[in-house]
Amino acid sequence: MRGKVTLQEIADAAGVSKFAVSRALSGKPGVSEETRAVLVKLAAQMGYFRNHPKTTGVEPRDTDAGEWSGTVLVLFPNIRHQNRESRYWGPVFEGISERLNRKGMNMLTLTEPSTEDMFSLLNPEAITGIITVGSISTSILLNIYRMSIPVVMVDHWDSAFLSDTVFTDNRTCMGELMRNVLCRGYTRFQFVGNIDDAHSFYERWEAFRSALELGGISLKQNRALLHMGAQELAEELDKLTEDELPEMFVCVNDVTAGQVVDALKQKGIDVPRRCGVTGFDDTSEQMPIYATVRVDKELLGMRAVDQLLWRITNPDSPVEKKLLHADLVVREGYAPRLSQGNDEHEHPISTIKYS
Repeated sequence: MRGKVTLQEIADAAGVSKFAVSRALSGKPGVSEETRAVLVKLAAQMGYFRNHPKTTGVEPRDTDAGEWSGTVLVLFPNIRHQNRESRYWGPVFEGISERLNRKGMNMLTLTEPSTEDMFSLLNPEAITGIITVGSISTSILLNIYRMSIPVVMVDHWDSAFLSDTVFTDNRTCMGELMRNVLCRGYTRFQFVGNIDDAHSFYERWEAFRSALELGGISLKQNRALLHMGAQELAEELDKLTEDELPEMFVCVNDVTAGQVVDALKQKGIDVPRRCGVTGFDDTSEQMPIYATVRVDKELLGMRAVDQLLWRITNPDSPVEKKLLHADLVVREGYAPRLSQGNDEHEHPISTIKYS
């Protein structure tokens, strides 16, 4: 069996001194930020963090018991659209708050600090556990790692920081959405959304490609649509000619779907008659989106608390990734016409759930 990865092995692989590796992984000065980033990534790839688990020294107890106490830190990223006012993240936060209140625990909320030194902001001994909500930077996560506090991440994953995570089952749910549109006979698609923004977005992109491959459908993807913000997206969509328009734009979430709908309408494209649009998360009920996935956002937050309490009582158990299934919602009234023109009749709006 492979033993624990040592600092010397990392140093040998990187061609630096053991001292440099030690300073980099401990967050201490003495190495540049560029060198620190390289060494942290190399250590993660070699399995250093996996083989050096942090323990809490907490005695096991029943996670269902109502005898909990202490404070849980809920950490939000320093990103404008990922906050408690968001139609997606707000309900996640409410789920966390409700479950912690039921368990009798206190909650402290914090926006990801601009400085990497969280020790100056927090007393680790006063924090029972941490729940991160959304995309948190690697440097902050490694600071948390050094605090030896149990962590659960909601809708985020980082190869340099192994911890319990709670996700919507993105691949399965996007696969169900794609099977629906493929069964209708659509064959021309474009995937839209910045897949670099979130691990969930990348999983949805992978499931989209897989569904087309399994269905024998060739994909002529405009790669620019996978790596741009709202303003750039509108400009890119405006460049599309009539012949380049797909039958269906498959978007990473409802927010992006709404941006696509607005851009197409500004271009004079009839949505949904000429082009259909699908989303994910079910946060834009008023948009003419053909299909979306109704994520139970509050449940994501509640299950994150449950997992954190389990982790506190089982500090040495392997990390877990919790996947929550979600319902596929189909609005037949927003189905586009097929390219062959054989689907011109109107459909009533209906909602179909797959559970």
